[in-house]
Amino acid sequence: MLVQAHKAGADAVIGIRYDANELMKGVTEVLCYGTAVRVEPLEI
Repeated sequence: MLVQAHKAGADAVIGIRYDANELMKGVTEVLCYGTAVRVEPLEI
């Protein structure tokens, strides 16, 4: 996920969600997703 975000020009990934479901004995589906963002300094 971080590699894909970096390739897209992002600096960080936020709002990460992770889920794992056992589909059948010995078979597990793993899902992980988040939002890639670019970080910039806040000018006050």
